[in-house]
Amino acid sequence: MDDIQISILLGRAALKVWPQLPPEAQEMLFKAATDDGVIANALGTYLHDYHPRTAHPPKPTVVA
Repeated sequence: MDDIQISILLGRAALKVWPQLPPEAQEMLFKAATDDGVIANALGTYLHDYHPRTAHPPKPTVVA
């Protein structure tokens, strides 16, 4: 196996178990995978669409 194949396998494994990972582990993986705002935004959007459970709840609104 070469580095690309290993990276693909580990990436697929991370996606499979993402919802079961503690938030701290998700954050560590996310930070390790991203190095700038553009990549972070695209990856964050993908993860929230792929695993809705990881999406942050909407901010509460003021009801008058």
